[in-house]
Amino acid sequence: MCGAILAKISRPKKRAKTVTFSKNAVISKRGGKLCLLIRVANLRKSLLISSHIYGKLLRTTVTPEGETVILDQINVNFVVDAGNANLFFISPLTVYHVIDHSSPFFHMAAETLPQQDFELVVFLDGTVESTSATCQVRTSYIPEEVLWGYRFAPIVSKTKEGKYRVDFHNFSKTVEVETPHCAMCLYNEKDARARMKRGAYDNPSFTVSEVNETDDTKM
Repeated sequence: MCGAILAKISRPKKRAKTVTFSKNAVISKRGGKLCLLIRVANLRKSLLISSHIYGKLLRTTVTPEGETVILDQINVNFVVDAGNANLFFISPLTVYHVIDHSSPFFHMAAETLPQQDFELVVFLDGTVESTSATCQVRTSYIPEEVLWGYRFAPIVSKTKEGKYRVDFHNFSKTVEVETPHCAMCLYNEKDARARMKRGAYDNPSFTVSEVNETDDTKM
């Protein structure tokens, strides 16, 4: 009876306040790909189980028929190296969205990002380990809060005693790094390099002419 009453009166909202996101989102290269990255941390020792993170990009779009859709919602997938389901919050995680041809950020560039009109809403769903109550944490980023050409500073270190230490003073700290100014340029550069390796680089000024060979030679 006490357990049932405790489960009823537990408030998941208080648990949600102990999950925090980074102040800014950053765009930089990760694993050779251009990615949008955010950092998330669980401030309690108790874990969130079955955690899942995803995003929605809210912006005004125009359909091919000419209809203007205000606050159109576009899915933005976030992953870690182990996937995007059942996140293990033993330490702060850096989740990322790969900016590929299907990404809504693909046609944006470092120069045009501040002029964009959108809001990226990020959701984290999880289950409280002690009460099995579900909770959801949300945050959002506008163009001014997305830093192009930056990455997050390291916050996990190892002490002399062999223990891991997390420095939350650097949780939202960013470091400027060399980054392509647009995703399209990065993919075009990769395609050009791949074609050069295959020997299939197009040269419009190159022509092929046939030469007739003869067996007889005249002195």
